[in-house]
Amino acid sequence: MVESITAIVTSLGFSSIESFLGLIFLVGAVIGVIVVIVTIKPVLDTFPYAYPNARVRARIGRLFTEKQFSEIIEADDLEEVKNYLRGVPEYAQYVDKYPLEKALDTQLAETNDLLARIAPGSIKPVFSALLKKWDIKNIKSILTAKEVGLSREETLDLMVPFGEISESLEKLVDAKDVTEVVTGLEGTEYAQVLEDALNDYKEKDMLLPLESALDKYYLNNLIKAASNPSDDSTTILNNYIGTQVDSTNLKIILRAKVDGLKYDDIQPYMITKGYQIREWKLKDLMEAEDVSGVVSSLESTDYSSIMAEALAEYNATGSIAPFETALDKYIITMAKNLSTKKPFGVGPIIAFLSRKEIEIKNLKVIARGKREVGFPVSKIKEMLI
Repeated sequence: MVESITAIVTSLGFSSIESFLGLIFLVGAVIGVIVVIVTIKPVLDTFPYAYPNARVRARIGRLFTEKQFSEIIEADDLEEVKNYLRGVPEYAQYVDKYPLEKALDTQLAETNDLLARIAPGSIKPVFSALLKKWDIKNIKSILTAKEVGLSREETLDLMVPFGEISESLEKLVDAKDVTEVVTGLEGTEYAQVLEDALNDYKEKDMLLPLESALDKYYLNNLIKAASNPSDDSTTILNNYIGTQVDSTNLKIILRAKVDGLKYDDIQPYMITKGYQIREWKLKDLMEAEDVSGVVSSLESTDYSSIMAEALAEYNATGSIAPFETALDKYIITMAKNLSTKKPFGVGPIIAFLSRKEIEIKNLKVIARGKREVGFPVSKIKEMLI
């Protein structure tokens, strides 16, 4: 029997039965390693998210419920809204320190800062890029303040104490005019962005070119940070950021069409690397004759049905608010779905950030409504996202 086995092994080209057994052992070891890698890879992919998701889920549990929003909406005035927020730890520390809208923005900025600090390495660049929104917001606020002639104190009340240039803000606040603000940013990443748009500002005598240049720079940086997906979580994040870019482009195009602007007027403000709406599709949308033409051109995208539903309300009111609300809700739904799709990866982080941003937006809507005596509660409810 042994001789027969030896003969078979020899006929296969092996010098001895020991060399054959050695090969069998090696093949088995390789298969074993592959099985282990395939089995353990999902664990290795999700392990970096264990701590961040635990932190995020704790904060998700503290987001306002519909019942709590109903209670806030029924507040008699702005002071009563503040009193409610004083009972919420996340907001209490800021409500008495800053004007209410600044307090809300500061709480959101703190949330962005937390996520940038706890985000796993593969997605950290995206959440670091998100922090730039506070530099952008502060610069835009200073530019607006100079344009409308706000005092130093009024301007400082607009500043959110987060961002990479927060320590330089007082110097910028003391600038005499818009041009001096741009000059004062020399040495920062925003200087060249604004210098390139300064001539347009002077020619058009409006801040839009400067503000749009900052927004475009921010979104392009965000896209760049998310542009090399290496796993499921980074791919999901890339798609989510791309969808936000699509939404921003659509809102700009719709506003432009209401104002009767043409392709050449709109094109400088477009970000070309969206998710579903790529450069060729953007061209079609910008060349559309009117708002209805934009909606028709969205056929074959996921935005087609939601925008078509909002078209009837636009036709009745002439306001593009229904489109903007529809796009905001689409992103909320997407974030919620991603949380279910990747519950042990980036999903909960995206869902939390999306819900937190909506919470802040809704609180601002309520605050603005309560500033006007007798502003109907029903109107506030209609304006909530």
